[in-house]
Amino acid sequence: MTDSFWRQSYPDNVPAEIDPNAHSSVTALLAKTIDANRDKVAFSSFGANVTYGRIDQLADQFGAYLQNVAKVTKGDRIAVMAPNILAFPISFLAIARLGAVQVNVNPLYTASELKHQLNDAGVETIVIFAGSTPILAEIIDETSVKTVIVAAPGDGSEQALPSPPVDARLENHENMASALEKGAALNCTHADVNNDDVLFLQYTGGTTGLSKGATLTHGNLVANTEQFMAMMGDVFSNDDETIITALPLYHIFALMVNFISYFSVGARNILVADPRNMDAFIETIKDAGFTAFTGVNTLYAGLMAHPKIGEVDFSRCKLAMGGGAPIYRTTSDQWEQLSGRHILEGYGLSETSPVLTMNPPWLREFTETVGLPIPSTDIVLLDGDDKPVAIGDEGEICARGPQVMRGYWNRDDANKEAFTEDGYFRTGDIGVFDNEGKLKIVDRKKAMILVSGFNVYPNEIEAVAARHPDIVETACIGAPDKKTGEAVKLFAVLKSGSRLTEDALRDFCRETLAGYKVPKQIEFMDELPKSNVGKILRRALKPGA
Repeated sequence: MTDSFWRQSYPDNVPAEIDPNAHSSVTALLAKTIDANRDKVAFSSFGANVTYGRIDQLADQFGAYLQNVAKVTKGDRIAVMAPNILAFPISFLAIARLGAVQVNVNPLYTASELKHQLNDAGVETIVIFAGSTPILAEIIDETSVKTVIVAAPGDGSEQALPSPPVDARLENHENMASALEKGAALNCTHADVNNDDVLFLQYTGGTTGLSKGATLTHGNLVANTEQFMAMMGDVFSNDDETIITALPLYHIFALMVNFISYFSVGARNILVADPRNMDAFIETIKDAGFTAFTGVNTLYAGLMAHPKIGEVDFSRCKLAMGGGAPIYRTTSDQWEQLSGRHILEGYGLSETSPVLTMNPPWLREFTETVGLPIPSTDIVLLDGDDKPVAIGDEGEICARGPQVMRGYWNRDDANKEAFTEDGYFRTGDIGVFDNEGKLKIVDRKKAMILVSGFNVYPNEIEAVAARHPDIVETACIGAPDKKTGEAVKLFAVLKSGSRLTEDALRDFCRETLAGYKVPKQIEFMDELPKSNVGKILRRALKPGA
């Protein structure tokens, strides 16, 4: 449907296409790396270092327990509900080797959210952080879960770290430390896995109803890793990469980029379990000598507002990536002053493994776009009649490529709506291409505000308001209005000591925005509601939320 005109912007060392079957599975990809890097540090967690050889051994021990005791077989769905602790990579590697399917679960889910996801996926075995066990205890009798393995912060290391208590209602559970010990005396038989096999059920946020599981195969993740690596060009060094992983690994961005991609080059991965504890976060990273960092805008902004950010060593940082929500220019400018590099914004979804577009490292400026479509990815912008729009015009972003999911788990009805007749996935996002092929996200299709018949996109309003020097962060929604149907309502957090008024902020916006886009209502808040990834939750600001 498109002529892939953006490829004119690729340099000579970036291919137009990748081999989606460069590796026979994610398991094969990671096994090759382990064999070549057995003595190197793979993960650092709470100050403990675990080598590639040791993580390989732990994964086989845990796999042996799952296989022999929990009776997990190929194709079974195993839920993993944990923050960024060593239990996560151990579980992932073990599950993949058994040919089972990992169901990634947010450890801050409510009981109803957890119940839906476990039942929808047909989960019988769950690996769960001790601090999340009270939620599971509430609903476990309403699920098919038979095996509960409780993970603590020190599991997989030699450290005896404090851990939250296990809920007393979960009488029949196994501690992960015990499972590893039992597995050491058993054999783990690796399954015959290929790129057609399912690796993850990655559940969407459920902002428009019950969440759906995106069915991602080994092939989807192999392809997206190859695409990402191709786009990186010669940025990676196989000798000495260190990446900071503060974004949760149960989100597909950190799982593909921080874990699978950086693992594949033998990197050291520093796991940050609680990035909201900024004091501890700064202490963890200040002398780490990291080469790469991933985050969302609020994470970057929070770090740079910390009084000790000047103590952080940025001398080796050569890559900073952002996604999940727009990166503001002011945020990227501040990061560039500290590190010498702008934040490279990318775009993708759970359904696309996740990356579709990205600002590649050869673009050294901040583009205020999500960059170029990556190799072997075709993107078309469609109007309301499913007709491609002209360059410069807005349309729904629709994508096709080897990283696009097989479909939603057991949701034939949703799959019919999710794809065009010729196989393009409908993202639900509105975008516009420039002449070089860089894509700008206008907003979510369903987030659009209709003011007297005019389309207003919250992203635009938020970005303009965020340029004011007294603003920390913003969120914008549509509020009912008798005269215009909907009106723009802006929520903003002010810097400490600011005396900015609503009228002054409104006048500031008026300098840039058309009259109908200027916020009619403004509310200052101490803090905006966020997901545990740091993504601002507009829906929580709506009346009755």
